[in-house]
Amino acid sequence: MTFQANASEAFLAIFEENKQQIRSFPGCEHLELWQEKDTEAVFMTYSWWKDEQALESYRHSELFRQTWAKTKVLFAARPEAWSMIVKSNTP
Repeated sequence: MTFQANASEAFLAIFEENKQQIRSFPGCEHLELWQEKDTEAVFMTYSWWKDEQALESYRHSELFRQTWAKTKVLFAARPEAWSMIVKSNTP
């Protein structure tokens, strides 16, 4: 997610306000917020979900709708989302 100049603090406040509710959402097993090390306005959430149905339930929830409504007005570029699968978890 790339945010408008000076919008990073507003996004961080939204994330802090909602992170415990997201982590407690049924099926959410892990949630982290990452910030690009050289670009203050670029963030990524990294989350693990029990299954695709749990993620879809979150995406259709009131919690997501409210959080997204506050977040999307801060974007400077279209956000991207990827669903990934583990191909190898051993070195």
